[in-house]
Amino acid sequence: MTINRAAAALDNPPIEEMADDLSIEYPETDDMPMPDNDFQMTPITESLMTLRHQFRHRSDVYVAANMFVYYRMNDNRTRVAPDVYVVIGAAHKQPRASWLVWREGKAPDFVLEIASPSTWRYDVREKRRIYAEMGVTEYWRFDAAGRFFTPVLVGERLVDGEYQPIEVATDDDGILRGRSAALELDICILPGLLLRFYDPQRGQWLHTLEEEAAARQEEAAARQEAEAAQRQAEAAQQQAEAAQQQEAAARQEAEASRQEAESSREQEATARQQAEAAQQQAEAALQQEAAARQSLEDEVRRLRQQLGSGG
Repeated sequence: MTINRAAAALDNPPIEEMADDLSIEYPETDDMPMPDNDFQMTPITESLMTLRHQFRHRSDVYVAANMFVYYRMNDNRTRVAPDVYVVIGAAHKQPRASWLVWREGKAPDFVLEIASPSTWRYDVREKRRIYAEMGVTEYWRFDAAGRFFTPVLVGERLVDGEYQPIEVATDDDGILRGRSAALELDICILPGLLLRFYDPQRGQWLHTLEEEAAARQEEAAARQEAEAAQRQAEAAQQQAEAAQQQEAAARQEAEASRQEAESSREQEATARQQAEAAQQQAEAALQQEAAARQSLEDEVRRLRQQLGSGG
């Protein structure tokens, strides 16, 4: 956001005719004030953190905000501080104090400026010329307060050294949307002038830092609920298995009782049959005894008759 109106004229000698003077110091700050208000600070901070998170796995993508970019060799007064910028193809993504175009080997590929009362005219005119001279591929401007230009989102792409407009249009959902080829993302302004990034390849909105934290909390809560449900399911399964085991044990006991009862009935039937057989044997013995007694009595009568007739 920092403005430096002491930009040197464009008649500096070409870089290839100069030597990089390593003794020159390039200041990290000019003690100028930070963004004017929340209309600037919020989208700058959210864009910085969102894009850093988006490209966290890319070692060749560098994302920064409000950091000096020096674009003329050996000139530590000619600089610009984009609100947010992204470099694709950086040598590394380690922290830097500033970005020196000739040492890094390239200019930012994407620059986003957030309009403020003190900077928006400079963003539209002087910075636009500087970024074109520097070779910034895409230059985007957003009027977060909705006070300075219409539409509130403007995108431009560098073609043959001149910026050409990037199509920005309102979709059926009332979202002002433009495609950043450099980031492979849609730059979107939601109702309420909220700046958001959309990944068309994944079909997903990129979360802000707060949204990412809330999403993680929701994910953690959902995971805890799922784990609790899993534990409940496992406990219910264990209870069901225990009930099945108890039922099987009860069936086994019932089967054993049935077998015992059946064995008892069989033993009772055998005992009854044995008793009936014994009774039949006893009755047969009694009949035999009665028959023997009758035979003896008949024999005694016959003998008496014989003795009586002989006398």
